[in-house]
Amino acid sequence: MIMKKIKLVIGWLMGVILILGAVGHINSPEVSSGFIPDFLPKQLVHIAAAIVEAALGIGVFIKPYRKKALYGIFILMILFLPLHVIDLFRETPIIGSQTAAIIRVLIHFVFIFLAWFSNKE
Repeated sequence: MIMKKIKLVIGWLMGVILILGAVGHINSPEVSSGFIPDFLPKQLVHIAAAIVEAALGIGVFIKPYRKKALYGIFILMILFLPLHVIDLFRETPIIGSQTAAIIRVLIHFVFIFLAWFSNKE
């Protein structure tokens, strides 16, 4: 019973983080524009990322969609991981220092684990 509540709260936290990420893509696209390859239309990618992140984040709070939303977050985190790893090996990381890039990759692994864990029966 307690573990079920812990997983629910972790899921909600993941939802809030995704919603905040969606807002960030719209309000401050310059922060993450460097992660988007130059051959892609940056504005369109930001809008698409915001829609996906907002939908998954909101889905976590709607019981019939919670499991699918958490699964989607898990997949999204795996898809975004290479971008952070590539940034880690740049001479000058896009957001912050080399230390910040290392921390971002580690946090990304934590997000992957939490999305999986909170969705596990």
